Amino acid sequence: MDIEILPESVLTERAGAVLTFTLNNPDGGNEITAPMFDAMIAVLRGEAAEPSARVLRIRARGAVFCTGRERAGRDAVSIHAEVSRLIELKRLLRASSLITIAEVHGDALGFGFGLAILCDFTLVSSRARLAFPEMRKGLPPAAIMAYLGRYALPKQVFPMVLFGDAVTPERALQAGLITQICTPESLPEQAAELVERILALDETGARHCKAFFQATEESSLEHNFRHATEMLTVSALRLQQSK
Repeated sequence: MDIEILPESVLTERAGAVLTFTLNNPDGGNEITAPMFDAMIAVLRGEAAEPSARVLRIRARGAVFCTGRERAGRDAVSIHAEVSRLIELKRLLRASSLITIAEVHGDALGFGFGLAILCDFTLVSSRARLAFPEMRKGLPPAAIMAYLGRYALPKQVFPMVLFGDAVTPERALQAGLITQICTPESLPEQAAELVERILALDETGARHCKAFFQATEESSLEHNFRHATEMLTVSALRLQQSK
């Protein structure tokens, strides 16, 4: 097991095929700072270039999961750089061949909630409070709205981003924003069981499954049918050759 402390309170751990990011800034509500963004981006870029892990777990220490992101920019250039950094992390996370799991043991607000939604599996404690509070400060959460409609119907999620009211895990599950509600005590065990189920799958098949699933959301039905024909042919040949 390799453990490395990344800058600004991000702990990354590699245990076999499992990579874990642990947010470790509890005194700051686990807000994501610029160095934290850069550190996680660097790891995800490395995985994209040379895949070694199969699963990414995102978790946090302290009472909350993540209450947002640092907003240190004071001019157009620095604000643009901040936003570009957070968009890059989200882009890499969504495009990654890693199967991603968010373990939301406590409150997830703003960027924290959006980060959890982007993961392939979002496990949430029944005690967690979820919300997009940005509009209460007059800031439309555009980075979240860019993809929110891919996970839930607009009529359900637009009021969430417009008013910023707290959302219960039950409502988030009904809207399609999270995968599973867990008791606080069972969350780590449920996540570990999910990891084992993923690792039991054929590695290449699982990577192809995620890639195809993501691609279909971006493309036309006709393109998806053509892609499915190619993928099924290649996959079937690979399985025959492995026998």
